[in-house]
Amino acid sequence: MRSFSRNGMIAGTPTRKLLLLTLLVTSLCQAPAVFAIDAEVRGVRGELATNIRNYLQSLDIPGNAETQTYSYSAEVTQRVKDALKPYGYYEPEISVSFRNREEVIVDVDRGKPVRVRSVVVRVEGEAENDEPFQEALDANPLADLEGKRLLHTPYDTLKTRLTGLALERGYFDARYRQSRIEVHPWEHAAYISLVFESGERYRFGDIFVSGSQIREERLRRMAPFDPDDRYLATDVALYSQRLGDAGWFRSISVRPRLDERSRQSPSSMVTSSPDARVEGEDPDSGGRDFQDDLAVQERPQRATVPIEVSVTPEDRHKFETGIGYSTDVGPRVNFGWNMPWLNDQGHSLNNDLSLSGPEQTLVGEYNVPLANPARDNYYMRYGFKNTDRSESDTRSFESSVSFGREWRFENDWIQNAYLRTTYEDFTQGDEKDQVVLFIPGMSWTRTRTDETRFPMWGDRQDILVEGSSDAWGSDANFLRTRLNSQWVRSLGANNRFVARATAGATSTDDFSQVPPSLRFFTGGDSSVRGYEYETIAPENSDGDLLGGKHLLVGSLEYQRQVANNWWGATFVDTGNAFNDWWPDDLKTSAGVGVRWISPVGPVRLDIAHPFDSEENSWRLHFGIGPEF
Repeated sequence: MRSFSRNGMIAGTPTRKLLLLTLLVTSLCQAPAVFAIDAEVRGVRGELATNIRNYLQSLDIPGNAETQTYSYSAEVTQRVKDALKPYGYYEPEISVSFRNREEVIVDVDRGKPVRVRSVVVRVEGEAENDEPFQEALDANPLADLEGKRLLHTPYDTLKTRLTGLALERGYFDARYRQSRIEVHPWEHAAYISLVFESGERYRFGDIFVSGSQIREERLRRMAPFDPDDRYLATDVALYSQRLGDAGWFRSISVRPRLDERSRQSPSSMVTSSPDARVEGEDPDSGGRDFQDDLAVQERPQRATVPIEVSVTPEDRHKFETGIGYSTDVGPRVNFGWNMPWLNDQGHSLNNDLSLSGPEQTLVGEYNVPLANPARDNYYMRYGFKNTDRSESDTRSFESSVSFGREWRFENDWIQNAYLRTTYEDFTQGDEKDQVVLFIPGMSWTRTRTDETRFPMWGDRQDILVEGSSDAWGSDANFLRTRLNSQWVRSLGANNRFVARATAGATSTDDFSQVPPSLRFFTGGDSSVRGYEYETIAPENSDGDLLGGKHLLVGSLEYQRQVANNWWGATFVDTGNAFNDWWPDDLKTSAGVGVRWISPVGPVRLDIAHPFDSEENSWRLHFGIGPEF
């Protein structure tokens, strides 16, 4: 008698187990194999032949099937007919023969094509006067089809475009009152009718927020639309982006409260339009009066759509560490402690500590968002910096606190107005002093890139104007400005050009009172390569660097891709820091380099020759990180 073990396995003698295993393997080996069809198409070429092969590719024939039987020959014939219909051939003559189960020969006589007799395309309802719909009709791919061979693709393209516009622009009651390609094979004729009835355009309704640790009213004010504004899907996407930019949430979902819609994934084959109907053989039995089969959605009482916002809070404390290296500062360690939100108003606090041999820096920012946190905020910034650089003859300790207001404009410019208080104890060359400064200033910044890690197009502009005066208690009188501009442009996919320029100027009656942090120096990885970091500046009689009142630096670089993530570079740099209104000379260097596009940004290795250096030597420069 057969018995079963506790785990469900058949218990018995080893011989019985071996017999059962043998029977199982034998039955699996006897299962019929399945073969995919490889088609040789004769009689047609190009896109017709390709589409026939695409249609037949998904046909699988079991290994034990008789390929010459009617069932598989008929199936191949029907698929070939379906592949020809999107191109207007409805009455082809087809011959099918199998070499074996995996190869079939298809001889095709496409026959006389169906030609378009008439085209009716119309948009009705409120969308009739909506500009994007008019543009879609003006670019109507069906307009030039009348009198020509029927193609399904232009019809489907226009229908998809109108449907997409309806979803994007809030015509949620839209329907196709007529949407049909009517084919009369006996006439070799087709009649196209596409009548789109948009209904009323919906407007934005209330915003419903769930899961937020931030006040809901603050999140509502971040929306780029007001209640009763006309619906736009791009505004919904922009709203989601603004919530993400605030940094308060780990996950964000912003969507209109509509029924879920299913979408079909695109196919590699040209499919016949589902609206194409072939009328019967009797000419008298086919008419061209028809209505669309789509059901009409029930209209709500109010043409508004509420917006649902669902968020998950970001961690209250986030810590980051990093290491780096550059020839300017050597090895560097970074620590970050960020608090994306401190309270239900969305205040945030960020702290960053950077440690290297010549420089140790601690900076922090307390941020207070205003009515539109994505655009406006107040901030308090504070920091400490200790510098000891023998190559630039600079030793200083600096502490500062600033209070400011930031505006982010729609044109990507960021404007800052601030008042900074700075204490600096410094030694620069043979000059020593301690100064307390109260510095009001304004700055404007704009960064545009197509990709942050290694952009092929982008630019960055920085403008700064600030000053100090003993009239409000400062130890120095000066007016200072600095302009930075950097550009990346490309020619094709393998040629990249990088240009940058920096200009600075200071007006003061006692330059010795201006601390080193506000003087101009140049030279190093990101200015004039071939020279040591910040070693180009006016000197005293002993050859000690003092820094300059003014600055002028320019660079032009050409990069060429040599492998997948490897680029070669050649460049020319020039510049100087000086005290007169124009430099007596500009220090110039040239060199070559290598760029490796790593996951964290480009790794740069340059070797540069300084033409104006007395040592007349080469200098190596190394750095990691994005350019903007």
